[in-house]
Amino acid sequence: MEKGDDSMKRVFLIVLDSVGVGEMPDAADYGDAGSHTVYAASHYSDFYMPNMQKLGFFDIDGMKVDEQHEWAKDIMPLKGAVCKISEKSKGKDTTTGHWEIAGLISKNPMPTFPNGFPKELIDELSKQTGRKILCNKPYSGTEVIKDFGKEHVETGALIVYTSADSVLQIAAHEDVVPVKQLYEYCEIARKLCKGPWGVGRIIARPFEGEWPYSRTSRRHDYSLEPPKDTMLDILKAKGKDVLAVGKINDIFAGKGITEMVRTEDNEDGINKTLAWMDRDFEGICFTNLVDFDMKYGHRNDIDGYGKALSYFDLRLPEILGKLREDDMLMITADHGCDPSTPSTDHSREYIPLVIAGKKLKTGNLGVKDGFGTIAATILDALGVEGTVEGESLWTEIK
Repeated sequence: MEKGDDSMKRVFLIVLDSVGVGEMPDAADYGDAGSHTVYAASHYSDFYMPNMQKLGFFDIDGMKVDEQHEWAKDIMPLKGAVCKISEKSKGKDTTTGHWEIAGLISKNPMPTFPNGFPKELIDELSKQTGRKILCNKPYSGTEVIKDFGKEHVETGALIVYTSADSVLQIAAHEDVVPVKQLYEYCEIARKLCKGPWGVGRIIARPFEGEWPYSRTSRRHDYSLEPPKDTMLDILKAKGKDVLAVGKINDIFAGKGITEMVRTEDNEDGINKTLAWMDRDFEGICFTNLVDFDMKYGHRNDIDGYGKALSYFDLRLPEILGKLREDDMLMITADHGCDPSTPSTDHSREYIPLVIAGKKLKTGNLGVKDGFGTIAATILDALGVEGTVEGESLWTEIK
């Protein structure tokens, strides 16, 4: 479409990492029947999201909140447009979810290694890093440093592990393997992990202190490069700004990004997004807030998850207050990670989409098919022509 008077100048896309809103029809195929991340988090006694409620978050089809929260039953006029979206890609991981949000469907699941990585890969990684390898199993990130940390500190061997997701993670104590060196080892692993070994992400997991040790904020992800252009590439090619906050740059391997900034936690991610809201630019600011997933979902910490959602809601008025006349805010997720299930892995869930802007319509838009809905809507909103795998909502909200 041609840019007109109803087009947006800036889009702020915030991914609440893993904040799913209920099982998808095929959830049982992934071992996730009954999952509902927001409902699980709402069992926290002080769960409170009145600002998201005003935008329509709790009006999303199939949304559930624990009955102890009377405030969630209040009926009020919606100040945003909302829907929930099903995933077309095969998978339930961070890379697949974000790529589809950007308009690229992954038709084949990325490889997982429930029995550990092949000996040939481990041997080559050991050879190229010059260090022995410990573990090589699916493991909880906090438990693996408890169980293998002492041996790592004594021997200098790297702790390599995976999960139900398509990841290879390397953990090392910062006093034994300096962070810069750990990153270099992960770059070696990224070059090795191609083809049948092509996991979605290599993740550096530095830790510190005395046993049982604690992980630091200097995690770094090394993703596969998207095999085709996404919304980000289209925007960049049209001269638009593509600003990445948090691990967005890592997830897309820098492809389509014009400027990036890393974050330490959700608070830092919100602060850096707010700082970029004060800048004049044309295009998109794409933020990932990872604490929901990394600190709470994977650790089955229901209260922590509920607190994190409530904290985001507390900060939301600051974000809304900085929206200009030609801005659009989109709040979504990339998958679920229900903290109440026996599993500590991601869950196959619908994602929410909450849209707000001074010039935009409000209302419940129902259920949409494909996360690429977000990419298509953003391109139309910015008046940029381009093809992505998704159907735009622009005519419903402009």
